[in-house]
Amino acid sequence: MNGMDDNLLTGGTRQKRADAVENCALLLRTAQELFAEHGVENVSMSAIAEAAGVGKGTLYRHFANKVELCLALLDADQRELQARTFTLLREGGDAKANLRWFLGETYAFVSRNLPLLNVDGMSSGSMLDHPAHLWWRMTIRGLLAQANPNIDADYSADVLYVLLDAHTILFQRNTAGYDSDRIIDGLLATLDRLLSD
Repeated sequence: MNGMDDNLLTGGTRQKRADAVENCALLLRTAQELFAEHGVENVSMSAIAEAAGVGKGTLYRHFANKVELCLALLDADQRELQARTFTLLREGGDAKANLRWFLGETYAFVSRNLPLLNVDGMSSGSMLDHPAHLWWRMTIRGLLAQANPNIDADYSADVLYVLLDAHTILFQRNTAGYDSDRIIDGLLATLDRLLSD
């Protein structure tokens, strides 16, 4: 196969150089440490580059802004949630029980990642439309349709999906003063009401 065919198969992208991969990993580790110590909102991109010992140009070649950096930090946790979900779904089982599990796991993901999901510039719309999160809605919709074929699975999935948005959960915690038990109980009660229609 000639080079042109290779480019068609790979989309014309080149494999990342080893030093670029190492720099990216270093930047992610550094950002994670600084965010844990000082809070996401208190750490600038310049501070990350300085702490990592790289130039700002190197940082911005990997991540155009803090939102992109936060999304990259979320990636490993998101992939792990996906892997566990796919394992559960391959085993089959009761659709409603699987959906209750998935809602709980997704809420836990959002809870532990709230600082990354709430960084300035990360709008609610950007997260709801992000491809990595749209599979949440597709999973919810598919399980709803299995659990009760007579409901409007699209609308019901939207209701549950929005309840899992970081901004919704931040409002519930910080403004309404709900604890995690109340939030998850309310989420599951909403599921029960939707499925009873």
